[in-house]
Amino acid sequence: MDEQAWLDVRFEEHRTHLQAVAYRILGSASEADDAVQEAWLRLRRADTGDVDNIGGWLTTVVGRICLDMLRSRRARPEDPTAVDRWADQVPAGREPGPEHEALMADSVGWALLVVMDTLSPAERLAFVLHDMFAVPFDEIAAVLGSTPAAARQHASRARRRVQGGAEPAGADAARRRQIVDAFLAASRNGDFNALIALLHPEAAFHADSVALATGAGNAVGARQVAGVFAGRAKAASLALIDGLPGAVWRQRGVPRAAFRFTIADGRITNIDLVMDPDILDRLEITAPPP
Repeated sequence: MDEQAWLDVRFEEHRTHLQAVAYRILGSASEADDAVQEAWLRLRRADTGDVDNIGGWLTTVVGRICLDMLRSRRARPEDPTAVDRWADQVPAGREPGPEHEALMADSVGWALLVVMDTLSPAERLAFVLHDMFAVPFDEIAAVLGSTPAAARQHASRARRRVQGGAEPAGADAARRRQIVDAFLAASRNGDFNALIALLHPEAAFHADSVALATGAGNAVGARQVAGVFAGRAKAASLALIDGLPGAVWRQRGVPRAAFRFTIADGRITNIDLVMDPDILDRLEITAPPP
C-alpha cells in the first residue's frame, strides 16, 4: 500500500469523529461535510511524515477550518440563522442515511445551537473542542493561535453563557450541584417523575464510542433520557469534572466512566457519558467541596 492509500484509510477511520466535531462547531451538516472534505484535501497535500497521531492532527485541522468558516459566517449577516440551519440538515441531493441519522442522534439540539450562535468563533470552538471532545487546552490554543490560558478563558466564558451563568458564581455552582445531586438520587430511586422534572424537554444523552460498544445508547427527549437513568447510576457518585458538577463511576478507585452535565435555566439539557480511557485521563476529576 502506497502512502496516499494508507492516508486515505487512516482518514476514513476518523471520518465519523471529524464529522461530529465539525457538526458540533458549525451546527450545519452541509458545512460540516465541506469542512471534512477540506481536511481530506489538506491531508493529501501535507507532509505527515513526522505526525505520530493522525487523528489528533486531523482534529486540529478541522478545528482551524471550522474557525475560519465561523469567522466568515459572522462577516455575512445574510447567512441562515441557527434555527434555519437546524431545519435543513440534509445537504441538497442527499437522502438521509445511517451516518446522518447517527449525527442527528448526537446533535446538540436546536435550542443549544441558538445559544451557541451568540458566542464568538473562538469561544464556540474552545467550548466544543474541550467540553464536548476533551481536547486539551494546549491543542486548542494551537488552533486559535493563542495561549492555553486564553483558550481556557474562551471555553469558560462560553460555558457560562451556554449554561445560563447569570447568577453569582457561588450561587450558580451550588445550584448546579443541587440539580446533579437530585438527578443522581432520582436515578438511584427509580423516580421517573423526578427525573422528568429535572430534565429540559429537549434534553439529550450522548454516549461515546467506548460506552456505545458496551451497550449504552443515545437518547433525545426528557422521557427517553429519564428512561435511560431510572433505577440506575447506583454506583455513580457526585464529582467535579473540569470544575463543573458531574458524576463519576470508579472501579478500585480508578475512574471508569464520567457523566458531564450541561444545565440551563435550572434544567439539565445534556448529559455526556465518557468511557474512553484516553479522554478520561484528560479530565480533571475531583471530589466536590463538603
